[in-house]
Amino acid sequence: MTGGVDLAVGTGTVGLGLDAGGTSTRWALADPTGRVLAQGGVAGLTALMMGSESGRAQTEATLVQLAHDARDTGLLRPAQPRLRILAGFTAYSDNAPLRAALERMIARIFELPQQQVRVVGDVALAYLDCFAPGAGHLVYAGTGSVAATIDQHGQMYRAGGRGGLLDDGGSGYWIAREAMRHIWRTEDEQPGCWRGSGLAIAVFERVGGSEWSRSRDFFYQGTRGQVGELALAVAAAANRGDRVAREILRQAGIELARLARALTQRFGERPVALAGRAAQLHPAIEQHMREALGATTDLRVVSLRAHETAARLAARDDPLLDSLSDTEPPPVPPTTGDP
Repeated sequence: MTGGVDLAVGTGTVGLGLDAGGTSTRWALADPTGRVLAQGGVAGLTALMMGSESGRAQTEATLVQLAHDARDTGLLRPAQPRLRILAGFTAYSDNAPLRAALERMIARIFELPQQQVRVVGDVALAYLDCFAPGAGHLVYAGTGSVAATIDQHGQMYRAGGRGGLLDDGGSGYWIAREAMRHIWRTEDEQPGCWRGSGLAIAVFERVGGSEWSRSRDFFYQGTRGQVGELALAVAAAANRGDRVAREILRQAGIELARLARALTQRFGERPVALAGRAAQLHPAIEQHMREALGATTDLRVVSLRAHETAARLAARDDPLLDSLSDTEPPPVPPTTGDP
């Protein structure tokens, strides 16, 4: 955690931004001029945790720790009248009851009126970290994958983001699944051939052994995030020249390009920001995404600081937050001519 900025706490609005993900939750404090005053991190959070009693208790405990750390900066105080909070949660998409429950919990912990707290999806927050509304398209590849754009009215539109069972092409989970599928299909045909495969050796080292029971338990009992971490082994094998690993990463780049094209076909050519840990696993992913998109697409690889952007938006009480919507409107039916 960092801090030490000379701010008179009672003289202006302070914005607290949260970027809550499954691995960790990053937070920042900012003033209306855009200065980041302090930041830190606590355990991971997702909106899905609010679906069970134990998950709600864990969410509350993590937020209590976050509030304690933020107050330890000396920039806040109990019942801070000029504090505004903007929190982006993974696995959240404009569900009004869930949003209200999270906002109530955060407001209670920080001793604030609920109207001074706003919860949005982490994808929307990531987009606003990269672009002003209407200025580009975001492709995000972490454990899962999704593309998003926000128009000038604050309406967000998505492509992908269907989860690992259905899709999530190009994500860490997808890369791990493709690697594991190849390894065990090859073992079916030539038992023991894994010993000559750099990819299989790297993956088996990470799961703790070459027995099928090890792979099975790791894949089916582990969390999506833990499975997604296997993508690191795929990248390591590719770095050592493994042909199959390189092909999987090539296909990952093509999958991410498909997400970008889905948005450009609907909303027109705009700069594309590529973000997320999986997107930066290996240069081959970006290379093949660029090739698939073509030279006319302005593709930028970015490192997100969404918690800082959230803090700035909250500090200036940006009007965009009132119009921002994660719920995509129904498609307009095609015109069929006069009746």
